[in-house]
Amino acid sequence: MKKTKLYELVCLISPEINEEELATLSEKINSLIKEKGGILEKEISLIKKKLAYPIKKKSVAYLKVLNFQLENQRLEELKKEIISEKNILRLAILNKKIAKIKKERHKLPFRTEITPTTREKPKKKVELKEIEKKLEEILQE
Repeated sequence: MKKTKLYELVCLISPEINEEELATLSEKINSLIKEKGGILEKEISLIKKKLAYPIKKKSVAYLKVLNFQLENQRLEELKKEIISEKNILRLAILNKKIAKIKKERHKLPFRTEITPTTREKPKKKVELKEIEKKLEEILQE
């Protein structure tokens, strides 16, 4: 049995295609993964996003995010087939376990929280009647 790894595919799809072509392209990507022996884990629905900077003269694109398992040797074949589609603007395939490790590295093990040694006593609430009494006393003087 060959070892599979968990990956995340993130791709930007041209906004110029219609809904039907978009659904077909999305299904094609899913079927390519299955053909290579991959297992689909999770798919986030297609979202239309404004890009931070233009990619291939497009400032808006559809975003497809998909988690899947696949053998390491078949990853390059899959990447080449997906990128060959003319409506794919950008493609990134990330190793999910590496991403988790990087997040943990940012946590500093020696960092401690600063806690105050003395607690402030809660202030006693003053009634409105008491305030009025004090004001009358001050005004009478």
